[in-house]
Amino acid sequence: MTEAADKPTVALVGTLDTKGAEYEWVAERLAAHGVGVLVLDAGIRPPIGLPAPLTPAAPPVVIGQDEVAAAAGTSIAALSDGNDRGVAVTAMGEGAAAVLGPLVARGAVHGVLALGGSGGSSIAARAVRDLPIGLPKLIVSTMAAGDVSPYVGAADVTMMYSVVDIAGINQISRAILGNAAAGIAGMATAYARRSPVADDRPLIAASMFGVTTPAVEAARARLEELGYEVLVFHATGSGGRALEGLARSGLLAGVLDLTTTELADDLVGGVLTAGPDRLTAAGAAGIPQVVSLGAVDMVNFGPAETVPPKFADRQFFVHNPTVTLMRTTPEENAELGRRIGGKLANAAGRTVLAVPRGGVSALDAPGMPFQHPEASAVLFEAALAAVAASGVEVVDSPLHINDPQFAVVAADRLHALIAARHPAAVS
Repeated sequence: MTEAADKPTVALVGTLDTKGAEYEWVAERLAAHGVGVLVLDAGIRPPIGLPAPLTPAAPPVVIGQDEVAAAAGTSIAALSDGNDRGVAVTAMGEGAAAVLGPLVARGAVHGVLALGGSGGSSIAARAVRDLPIGLPKLIVSTMAAGDVSPYVGAADVTMMYSVVDIAGINQISRAILGNAAAGIAGMATAYARRSPVADDRPLIAASMFGVTTPAVEAARARLEELGYEVLVFHATGSGGRALEGLARSGLLAGVLDLTTTELADDLVGGVLTAGPDRLTAAGAAGIPQVVSLGAVDMVNFGPAETVPPKFADRQFFVHNPTVTLMRTTPEENAELGRRIGGKLANAAGRTVLAVPRGGVSALDAPGMPFQHPEASAVLFEAALAAVAASGVEVVDSPLHINDPQFAVVAADRLHALIAARHPAAVS
C-alpha cells in the first residue's frame, strides 16, 4: 500500500458491495479537487464499482474487505457464513477503526468521508469514533434528519442528510454528494496545512450547567491563573459523554466535575442523561478529580407538555419554552448521593468530594423555587456516608456552589492533587 505524502488524503469508508458506484463517483470528485483517495471496503460481499485509477498520477489506494475483517479478528468467510447482519456491521466497523487509527497517527489520512444508510453509517461512526478531535469526519446518511446521537456520540462528526437514498447518482444525490466531496476535500486540505499551536498548558475538563455557571466561571479563572487550560462541557448528556471520552483519552491533567446533574436524569428518566457510566472515566484512569453535586436538584425535560404524566404531581420550573425542570425528591437525592459517593469511592486516583451545603444550583438558594432543606440534607449525608471508608478527601463547605469562594477552593484543591501527581508539570 502506498501513501500520498505530497497532498492531503481523504479516506472513504463504506460498503462497496452495495454502494460501489456511488463511492466511485465520489472518489472521482475528490481527485478533481486535488486530494488523494484511500478506500476502505467494509462490505462482506464481492465489491461492485471498485474505484479504478482516476488519473495516471492519482490512483486510489484500496484497502480490501479481507484486510478490514482481519483487523477485527475475523474473516469475510466467517461473516458471510454467519449470515448475521448485525454481527457483520459491528465487526467491519471495528476493523475499519483498527485500520484507520494507525494511518491517521502517521499522517497518511487527513479526513474521512462515508456514505450510507443505518448500517453504513454505523460502520463509519465506529470507524471514526476514536480518531483525534479536529480531524475532519463527514458522514452522508439517510439517518441524519433524525436523532444522530448514536452516530456522533462524543466525537466531532459532521452528519449530512442525503435527502434521497444513496442508490445511484441522480439530480439530487449528485448535488449532495458533490457538496460532501468538496467539503471534505477543503477540510482535509486545511487540516493538512494547519500549524500546531504552541500551547503546552495542562488540560482540565470542567462540567457546567446554566444554574452552575458562576461556580465554573470562577473556578476556570482561578485555574487559568494557575497555568491550566480549561475545557468546559455543558452537562446536557452529550457534554457529559464527551467529558468521559476525553478522560479516557489520557489528555487530561485533571477534572473539575462540579455539575453532576446528568446522573439525576439517568436515575429519574430525564432527557439529558449521559448514561450510567457518567463520573467513572476519570476515576478509572486515575486522573485527579474534584467532584461536587451541582444541579442534582433537578431533572430535565423538554416543553411542559412533553413531561411524562406519571410526574404530574411533582414540582416544576419552566426554564424556557423548550426546557422544563423538575425538582428531585428526598428519596431521589438520597440515591443520587449514594451513587455519586460510590463512584468516587471506587476511583483509582486522588479524589475530592466538595459539598456545598448552601445549595447546589441557582434554583436551590434562599427564596428560590427548588430550595428544599430536607432533600439537600439527605443528599449530602448519603454522599458523605458513601465515601467515609474510602480515601476520598472531603471539602464540607457551608457555602453555596455558586459562591466564588467555594469555586476557588475547589480549583485550588484540584491544583494540589495534580501537583502531587505530576510535580514537574505544575509550576
